[in-house]
Amino acid sequence: MVYAGGPVSKLDTVVRDGPNGPVFIDTEAQLSRYRTLFRRVEAVSLEPERSRAFIHRLAKEL
Repeated sequence: MVYAGGPVSKLDTVVRDGPNGPVFIDTEAQLSRYRTLFRRVEAVSLEPERSRAFIHRLAKEL
Protein backbone atom coordinates (compact mmCIF):
# COMPACT_ATOMS: atom_id res chain seq x y z
CA MET A 1 0.00 0.00 0.00
CA VAL A 2 1.29 3.44 -0.91
CA TYR A 3 -0.10 6.76 0.27
CA ALA A 4 0.85 9.50 -2.19
CA GLY A 5 0.15 12.85 -0.60
CA GLY A 6 1.18 16.41 -1.23
CA PRO A 7 0.43 20.03 -0.52
CA VAL A 8 -3.07 19.75 -2.08
CA SER A 9 -4.79 17.02 -0.05
CA LYS A 10 -7.64 16.66 -2.56
CA LEU A 11 -5.08 15.22 -4.99
CA ASP A 12 -3.86 12.55 -2.55
CA THR A 13 -4.17 8.95 -3.70
CA VAL A 14 -3.77 5.56 -2.04
CA VAL A 15 -2.65 2.66 -4.22
CA ARG A 16 -3.42 -0.75 -2.77
CA ASP A 17 -2.35 -4.00 -4.41
CA GLY A 18 -5.08 -6.58 -4.79
CA PRO A 19 -5.47 -9.99 -6.39
CA ASN A 20 -6.73 -8.37 -9.62
CA GLY A 21 -4.11 -5.63 -9.76
CA PRO A 22 -3.73 -2.23 -8.14
CA VAL A 23 -6.69 -0.37 -6.66
CA PHE A 24 -6.57 3.43 -6.67
CA ILE A 25 -8.38 5.15 -3.81
CA ASP A 26 -8.99 8.86 -4.15
CA THR A 27 -12.39 9.80 -2.72
CA GLU A 28 -12.31 12.11 0.27
CA ALA A 29 -14.19 9.69 2.57
CA GLN A 30 -11.81 6.83 1.78
CA LEU A 31 -8.72 9.03 2.02
CA SER A 32 -9.86 10.25 5.43
CA ARG A 33 -9.83 6.66 6.73
CA TYR A 34 -6.35 6.02 5.30
CA ARG A 35 -4.98 9.30 6.71
CA THR A 36 -6.23 8.23 10.14
CA LEU A 37 -4.68 4.78 9.70
CA PHE A 38 -1.30 6.21 8.66
CA ARG A 39 -1.30 8.71 11.55
CA ARG A 40 -1.90 5.86 13.99
CA VAL A 41 0.89 3.77 12.45
CA GLU A 42 3.29 6.74 12.55
CA ALA A 43 2.42 7.41 16.20
CA VAL A 44 3.55 3.94 17.29
CA SER A 45 6.47 3.53 14.86
CA LEU A 46 10.09 3.67 15.88
CA GLU A 47 12.46 6.17 14.29
CA PRO A 48 14.55 4.63 11.47
CA GLU A 49 17.70 4.23 13.61
CA ARG A 50 15.83 2.57 16.50
CA SER A 51 13.93 0.40 14.04
CA ARG A 52 17.18 -0.86 12.45
CA ALA A 53 18.66 -1.57 15.87
CA PHE A 54 15.54 -3.50 16.86
CA ILE A 55 15.67 -5.59 13.67
CA HIS A 56 19.40 -6.32 14.14
CA ARG A 57 18.76 -7.40 17.72
CA LEU A 58 15.96 -9.72 16.63
CA ALA A 59 18.11 -11.21 13.87
CA LYS A 60 20.87 -12.01 16.37
CA GLU A 61 18.37 -13.78 18.60
CA LEU A 62 17.29 -16.10 15.79
